[in-house]
Amino acid sequence: MKKSSMTTLCYIETEDSYLMLHRVSKKNDVNKDKWIGVGGHFEEGESPEECLLREVREETGFTLTSWKFRGIVTFTQEGYGTEYMCLYTADGFEGQMKECEEGILEWVKKEELLKLNLWKGDLIFLKLLKDNAPFFSLKLSYQGDELVEAVLDGLSII
Repeated sequence: MKKSSMTTLCYIETEDSYLMLHRVSKKNDVNKDKWIGVGGHFEEGESPEECLLREVREETGFTLTSWKFRGIVTFTQEGYGTEYMCLYTADGFEGQMKECEEGILEWVKKEELLKLNLWKGDLIFLKLLKDNAPFFSLKLSYQGDELVEAVLDGLSII
């Protein structure tokens, strides 16, 4: 079955930290060695919230109890195609954190995020999250690892 072009990404947060996933375990991973939130591809028939809850549970062991849909991010990359990502933050969860098959989970202080190996476009939406921006639409276009276009709510920002 072909993977859906729809995904979710969630930044689970405490007051001063996000739960980040250092993607070091998966073979042929477009995110290899990058630090990202948790999430993944929709399964057939899933809503964004169903995908969010399943992916967070599968990757972290946590069950979310409070989350917010923050924006939609459109990614394009030469040779990869287009992906539409539903971006969430979550500030309520229960359960015990487990090991993730896709990499290493680590709580990272928000002010330390810029020291990590992040996608350049992630810096844009992380700033929008930090600034508590209203719901947004962000398009990020890459050639390889290089961000070549960023369009926020229809207006070019790079």
